[in-house]
Amino acid sequence: MRSSSRHGTSTIAEAALRDAAPAVLWLEQSDRPQVGQPLTGSVGADLVIIGGGFTGLWAAIQAKEDDPSLHVVVLEAGRIAHQASGRNGGFCSSSLTHGLDNGVSRFGGEMERIEALAAANLAGVEASIERYAIDCDWHVPGQLTVATAPWLVDDLLEGAELARRYGHEVTVLDTEEVRAELNSPTYHAGVWQRSGEALVDPARLGWGLADAARSLGVEIHENSEMVELERSGAAMVVRTTNGRVRAGAVLLATNAFRSPLRRINATVAPVYDYVLATEPLSDEQLASIGWANGQGLADTTNQFHYYRLTEDRRILWGGYDAIYHYGSRIDPSLDQRPATHELLARNFFDTFPQLEGLRFTHRWG
Repeated sequence: MRSSSRHGTSTIAEAALRDAAPAVLWLEQSDRPQVGQPLTGSVGADLVIIGGGFTGLWAAIQAKEDDPSLHVVVLEAGRIAHQASGRNGGFCSSSLTHGLDNGVSRFGGEMERIEALAAANLAGVEASIERYAIDCDWHVPGQLTVATAPWLVDDLLEGAELARRYGHEVTVLDTEEVRAELNSPTYHAGVWQRSGEALVDPARLGWGLADAARSLGVEIHENSEMVELERSGAAMVVRTTNGRVRAGAVLLATNAFRSPLRRINATVAPVYDYVLATEPLSDEQLASIGWANGQGLADTTNQFHYYRLTEDRRILWGGYDAIYHYGSRIDPSLDQRPATHELLARNFFDTFPQLEGLRFTHRWG
């Protein structure tokens, strides 16, 4: 980012952040479902799933699709999709290896098979959304990756060639062309990958998956944190504060939260990411930047930004810092990090100086 205007940008960023609520944009929607009932008493199940995010909900749906006779119970410690599933930027990529170059460097000759599985996985996500009529603003505009310095252009072009080699539809854009797509003085080149990249409202996807699971007969309990997991003969028993589930199988879908299986904890490092969302853009503000094709955006630096338009024409802007807290600490107090939110705001106005005066309404982690 440019340093000559840092003081002015800081002042603009501070004003834009002044009234931003410490809240998640997606989870603040007025039609958020009412909280579900907690587990009370004892129940039996064929399968109990711990965690009501994407993994847990999709696992419940797939279990019932495979065998409708199964009794499946989902236990969520808080509310459905309240953690990472409902807090992310709403980017859905087919990549299973966090980028093609990363996959090729590690898996070499297996990448063709991995990419085929990745494409099938993304198609399966879309098919589930269509099958259960989930209203989550799913659309596939592709992703525009931009080089924000001249020395980043060669790597960007190498990535485009690699994507083509694996069958992706890719368009390379020079400085003038990329700024015609999205007008920023920081852009030197861009690559628009039209395949394998979707956008979604993640909270609505989570709520829709919960509705779909319930329609198949899945029993979902919110505010039902697992406090103990133990064997009982051939079965497993999950205890919560006010209840217990005895089940033939347990699936742990707890993401970065501590697992009752200690060997899992040693392999997981929770990292905090931070996000801002603006107020809806006016016609004039939107015209000043373009973005007619509505792609998801990312830049190519190691500390990268991701950003996108929402359905109501806000800009969601996140990334850059990745913060680990000693002891793999996760706590609601860590959802806010003023230093990172201020840095994100400064970088936003360096990227889009023509949007000076635009306000941020939400900030979260």
